[in-house]
Amino acid sequence: MTDTDAALALENAQQLLATLREQIGRVIVGMDGVVEELLIALLADGHVLLEGPPGLGKTLLVRTLASTLSLEFRRLQCTPDLMPGDVTGTVLLAEPGSGTHFSFAAGPVFTNVLLVDEINRATPKTQSALLEAMEERHVTAGGKTRPLPEPFVVLATQNPVEMEGTYPLPEAQLDRFLLKILLRSPSVQDLEEIVRRTTAPEVPAAAAVLDATALAGLRALVRRIALAPALLSALSRAVAATHPQCAAAPPAIRRLVRYGVSPRGARALALAAKARAVMAGRPHVATADLTAVFAPAMRHRLVLSFEAEAEGIDADSVLSEVAPLLQA
Repeated sequence: MTDTDAALALENAQQLLATLREQIGRVIVGMDGVVEELLIALLADGHVLLEGPPGLGKTLLVRTLASTLSLEFRRLQCTPDLMPGDVTGTVLLAEPGSGTHFSFAAGPVFTNVLLVDEINRATPKTQSALLEAMEERHVTAGGKTRPLPEPFVVLATQNPVEMEGTYPLPEAQLDRFLLKILLRSPSVQDLEEIVRRTTAPEVPAAAAVLDATALAGLRALVRRIALAPALLSALSRAVAATHPQCAAAPPAIRRLVRYGVSPRGARALALAAKARAVMAGRPHVATADLTAVFAPAMRHRLVLSFEAEAEGIDADSVLSEVAPLLQA
């Protein structure tokens, strides 16, 4: 791709993403930062975990994003009695006139966009049913491996783990989410606008903007964004420094972290930074891109020590000690 072609592709991407944001903004109020992070994950071909107390609009946000995509969308409502087969599908025994045979009834995971609502209200056994699908994009059931549709993205919501009736996600599953996005309470002005819109005679809706072909083109463009050697080195140093045994680890990491970020986390950070560069219309990753996506890409991959939990220290506070290493 020539420089002219790359510049044109970035310009077209910016126009498309601006339209996408505009449509989402017709429904969602006061979540510009959250929407940006959600779109970054979509462009980077990654799954997203949205965390926040009930009533902040997590499910509405996901449904609104899905309505802007000309893709198949399905929702899975997690409850303690949900079984793995309710997620992936089950093999059924049928008895037609010609004899006994088996058929596969596909679960809701066989879709393009899967909303897993309140994922941490499902039991660990059911949560683990998504591991293979999220990482390898296929499902094994009844002794046969079945590929999932392309594209495939999981957008999961969860309530804070301190709330009653929740099951913390295992580290292996958390690591499969590209970003963990935190939702905060709206400001007074945003709250007024939310009430006004949701109590009006006509509730606004978002129109479809992206189809599978356009999304594939955007994701291919993300892969072509340049990551300078100096920034790649800074990224690697920062991720390595999240491990307590690393010589470059800050004192806070050594004291407050049990396990650091995996190589999958480093890959997620690089892809998210490239996606943010596309949204900014730049053909290369900047330090600001790495800094902006560092916490969302890392916060769910750290395993904090009991000391950190006892002192009420969260992952973002610990990561702030490592973030300066991103400066190339």
